[in-house]
Amino acid sequence: MGSFANAADLRAIEAEGAWAELDVARTMHRFLDRAAAAHGDRPAVTFQLLSAPKSRAETLTWGDLHRKVTQAANLFRSLGVGPRDVVAFVLPNTTETVVTLLGGAVAGIVNPINPLLEADQIAAILRETRAKVVVTLRAFPKTDVAQKVSLALCNAPSVKTVLEVDLLRYLGPPKSLIVPLIRPKNPVRHSARVLSFAAEIAKQPERLGFPDPEEDRVAAFFHTGGTTGMPKVAQHKVSGMVYNGWCGKRLLFQPTDTVMCPLPLFHVFAAYPILMSMIASGSHVVFPTPAGYRGEGVFDNLWKLIERWRCTYLVTVPTALAALMQRPLDADVSSLRGAFSGSAPLPVELFNRFEKATGVQIVEGYGLTECTCLVSVNPPDGAKKIGSVGLPFPHTHVRILHSNGAGQVTRECGVDEVGEICVANPGVFEGSTYTEEDKNHGLFAEDRYLRTGDLGRIDAEGYLFITGRAKDLIIRGGHNIDPAEIEDALMSHPAVSFVGAIGQPDAFAGELPCAYVELVQGAEVTPAELLDHARARIHERAAVPKHVEILPELPKTAVGKVFKPDLRRRAIARVYDRALEEAGIEARVVDVVEDRTRGLVARLERVGQVDEEKLAHVLGEYTRPWDWV
Repeated sequence: MGSFANAADLRAIEAEGAWAELDVARTMHRFLDRAAAAHGDRPAVTFQLLSAPKSRAETLTWGDLHRKVTQAANLFRSLGVGPRDVVAFVLPNTTETVVTLLGGAVAGIVNPINPLLEADQIAAILRETRAKVVVTLRAFPKTDVAQKVSLALCNAPSVKTVLEVDLLRYLGPPKSLIVPLIRPKNPVRHSARVLSFAAEIAKQPERLGFPDPEEDRVAAFFHTGGTTGMPKVAQHKVSGMVYNGWCGKRLLFQPTDTVMCPLPLFHVFAAYPILMSMIASGSHVVFPTPAGYRGEGVFDNLWKLIERWRCTYLVTVPTALAALMQRPLDADVSSLRGAFSGSAPLPVELFNRFEKATGVQIVEGYGLTECTCLVSVNPPDGAKKIGSVGLPFPHTHVRILHSNGAGQVTRECGVDEVGEICVANPGVFEGSTYTEEDKNHGLFAEDRYLRTGDLGRIDAEGYLFITGRAKDLIIRGGHNIDPAEIEDALMSHPAVSFVGAIGQPDAFAGELPCAYVELVQGAEVTPAELLDHARARIHERAAVPKHVEILPELPKTAVGKVFKPDLRRRAIARVYDRALEEAGIEARVVDVVEDRTRGLVARLERVGQVDEEKLAHVLGEYTRPWDWV
């Protein structure tokens, strides 16, 4: 247990011994054994269904959690789940979600699935992982999770058993009396048997009923982010999961810490840097509402919830911070020692606004699903370079590699030279990152370093900076433009809450930069004023956006990243429609869909007589393909 202030501290920690030689738990159950033995009566996990500061809450001690997880693991084994079989869950955050995540990893392979996905995407993931058991919600007001899972199971024949979690138990009267009367019907169309999670787990012994050999094995499948198309499924071994917890204990958390985590447990940020660190350190984590930051009243009540639980840390993402900074600080948050931000680059303006409001600094870090999460973090006790994601964790090795036009790695980049971020650490499953073998081809440099697809640089002091996604680069006439430069310039305007900069199709340059903006609640500004603001702050003329558009809300992923594929669709439709109108062609874009081999494809419909040859010539000027509906 300790902290660090600079790279020398990290090297000293690494010198204590190689990762393979350290005294860490080798199985998930033994990891929990240690937590229960050291911190048995201390609070481990708190969940409250509603966001009001005095709402009912449930807290499990480390002893309680150990017993519940053991019972869950015994239950899954009784349902035919072996070490290589899959327990999937499609759940928002609840106490049962924590128990299922850990119990599934003890019994077999746990597969968290984003409950915001559509039924066909849920079914596709269940088929890919060949899940035997699914844990999900019983039909409940204001959520369609149960209905979507029922539909998904019609196309997921491997699933034999469904265990339903009923949120009713978290409610007191009068709501607990009303819900049974208005509970939505869930027509069961699938062939899997449906059981009550609570009833079945209660039948199980509190001692592990099967062998738990000390062998490193795959214990989790996490699908990658995104809200369209089929997500890739990453494989995580016990060693990588424990490594995340070890980093948290060794460098960040103490048993006396309480962490507010409104992020979803189907995402690696909440599951590994937070939950695994809680297990390793004996800290306490609070999950407010099933939907976290998306939950009703969470932003309005978050400061008061921090006061209620005397939280020492807040876990957040930039989009959530931007929304939180629009609320008055109406509670005593003097217990806060810091906040952790990840999932997307943190604008300087947000860092400053948060520090001014709370008196504490945001610690920005970097991780990704393919690495079982953690890669780097700014030193909690040292210099936090705003815009940097900090120093690589002990036993993590980051290299910046340059690749040629064919995508092959050719050399290592120098200090402050931008290239692809490549990572080797205990969380990287060398050669087998994804369940689909084809997706692992070309994924590793020197057969060891995971190619992240992120662009970045390392400065002279070893700090890592992410400059963008390789696929997010705006390529204007062969010139690479980093969207972060545009986004930072626009985010510095006080009326701006979120920005997404992308390349819009252009007949001459291939792409031109454009930006979509969401404003701070109640703010007023025109696109022309924002463009002038950006122009004054963007040093490179080629990077000044050609189009700025204000939207009521930017599309975002479940963890609050601006979802750029939706912005690209919008831009393609706008540009193609304008080109067709200017050419006098009576056709319009109906929608833009993703094709596995062709990328984003514009689908057109006729609104009158169309000169096919003229249309082919007009749209042939652009690189994006099109089809008739």
